[in-house]
This record gives sequence, structure tokens and C-alpha cells, in this order.
Amino acid sequence: MSQDQVHIVAHDCAGVEAVMAQTRHSFAKHTHEAFGIGLMYSGAQKSASGRGMVEAGAGNIITVNPREVHDGHPIGETPRGWNMLYFDPALIADTAKDMQDGASDQYEFTRPVMDSPAVTTCFGALFDAITTGTDRAARLRRDEMLFLLLHHALIASGDMTPHNNSRTAVAHARIKQAKALLDDAPEISHSLDDLAHAARLSKFQTLRDFTRATGLTPHAYLIQRRIDVARNLIQSGKPLADIAHATGFADQSHLNRHFVRAFGLTPGRYARAVRAN
Repeated sequence: MSQDQVHIVAHDCAGVEAVMAQTRHSFAKHTHEAFGIGLMYSGAQKSASGRGMVEAGAGNIITVNPREVHDGHPIGETPRGWNMLYFDPALIADTAKDMQDGASDQYEFTRPVMDSPAVTTCFGALFDAITTGTDRAARLRRDEMLFLLLHHALIASGDMTPHNNSRTAVAHARIKQAKALLDDAPEISHSLDDLAHAARLSKFQTLRDFTRATGLTPHAYLIQRRIDVARNLIQSGKPLADIAHATGFADQSHLNRHFVRAFGLTPGRYARAVRAN
């Protein structure tokens, strides 16, 4: 990206606009019809918000609510850079309603600037899943991270506290059917809706209880199951490209990336090692 550019990133995720910006431009007061949340990755800026004048620097999360008047001006002589996601209010309303067990579809960012490692991690994962992922497994990742992002943003804003109640046994029982979907056919890219239907829970409850029960989010669990199956197929001598397709990965490079992340070596090296024994 050049030193002064605002770029709209193409993707296939409905109801979301992704923006990458690096600029010294001063933005006049304006509003969006969408919810916005982003990560400042370089430089700094000051801006008016619905909650007063604020400053944000590298590593900070920035937010804006629909029709909230705000502007933006660089601090210093260098450009500031950020990645931003803008969500259609209907998408946030559906997500908020699910998170609150249907009690309300209202949601609001109450802090224009946040310094929360949990929100930062969730935003980075969601931005990556939206802008680089295209298969159904990537869509599961998007669903997960949107719920977690909004959940942790509420916690960081002080509008709710994390759940501390002991529900481990109940979580295991409720999530058993959802887990079975991924265990029985990991090559199929089930959606969070599919898992919630199987568990007879809301999508947010399914995500929360699945993670408590297994230690992994549904997407991470799915990827691990695919890697497990792929490892067994590698031991049987099947070609790696066929294994990638059979286990639900987009292609062989997708398999390679996750296999190396899990085991520290490529599937090819693993194949040579096990076939030499």
C-alpha cells in the first residue's frame, strides 16, 4: 500500500465492508450507516466522537456506531494506518440477539478507543477470515470471531463481565451432538448454524460451550480433525493433493500451512519419514 491510500478490500462476506488505510488525510466530520471497528497498526490520530475527543495509536482498537458523528486527524508528520470492518446494522442486531438469547437485538460500542488484547486478537482473526478466506470453513471462522469480537468488546467496555459459573458437565452434554458432526465428517464444512441446531442452543451458546468442552473453537477443532485424518491418509500412501481434497482443505497449500502449524513439518516431510520406517 502506498503512503497515502484508502483501499476497499474485495471479499465475499455479505453485510461487511473491509477497509485498509494508510494516510495523513484529515477527515471532516461525517457518519456511517454501519458499525465500525478497526485496529490502528501504525501512527496515531485524534478524533471527535460521540463520546468526546479521543486519541488512538498503534495497537489500539477504534470503534464507531451507526450515525455517530466523528472525524479523524493525524498526530505528527507520519501517516497513520488502520484496518477497519464496517458491519451492516442488521448483521450486528442478529448477532446481538443471539448473544442475549433473544432478549434484545441492541448493541453499542461504548468506548471509541480500546486497549484490549482479546479484542485485538479477535479483530485480527476476523479481518483475516473475511479478506482472505473463501471456503465454508472460513465462513465458520468468520461467525466464530464476530461473536467473540463483540463479546470481548462488551467486556473491554465494562458493559458485562465474563461468565464464571461452573457449567462444565452441562456444556459437555449439550455440545456432544455438535461435536459429533465434526468428528463424523470433518471434510464437510458445517456452519455455526448447523452446530447450534444440533446442540439445540443459540449460536453464541454453542460457540461458548463448545470451546469450554473441548478447549478449541469449532473452527479450530474442525481444522485439527482434518489434520488428524490427513495424517492417517499420509501414512497410507495417498497423494498429498488427493488428501487435501478428501479432508476438506481448499488445496494442498492450505493443508501444508495448517499441518506445519500443528506439527512443525510439511506433509511431504512427514510422508517421507513415515514411509521410510
